[in-house]
Amino acid sequence: MRRIYAALAALLLIAVLAQFYFAAVGAFARPQDDDSFALHSVTGMMIIPVLSLLVTIAAAASRAPGRQIAAALLPFGLVIVQVLIVVLGRVLNDGADNTTPAGLAIMGLHGINGMAVMGAAGMVLRNARKLAGSPRGAQAADDAPAARVSGPVGGESAARSS
Repeated sequence: MRRIYAALAALLLIAVLAQFYFAAVGAFARPQDDDSFALHSVTGMMIIPVLSLLVTIAAAASRAPGRQIAAALLPFGLVIVQVLIVVLGRVLNDGADNTTPAGLAIMGLHGINGMAVMGAAGMVLRNARKLAGSPRGAQAADDAPAARVSGPVGGESAARSS
């Protein structure tokens, strides 16, 4: 289950990276219309939240520490913040739906929060990979120092010289 957790966390980070790509595609599309950001919208409103929830379930099933399970929910929570930023930015538009300086100031937070989503997804992947590798890695690391400490003096110097 821990490998599934790590694989889902990797997919989450890939989806977040794709989200930045899709935002750039939408921003540079000409002529720009509502469909310009379609891939960005689908990824942000469906794929990233679903993957975040699946990662959280996998973390719990992997018996990850509580903080790690909570951290797996962080990208989901930050996506909710993304939506709130867009809604608030649009509320601050004028009557003709033109952006205002206040609306632009709020909408600019969308990119910064997007970087926070990426950082959170990266942290989730790092935690998942660490947990997935911990049984073997931790056991080997625990055994090696004990063998050196409890081994004969000559064995220790031979181990140091190699």
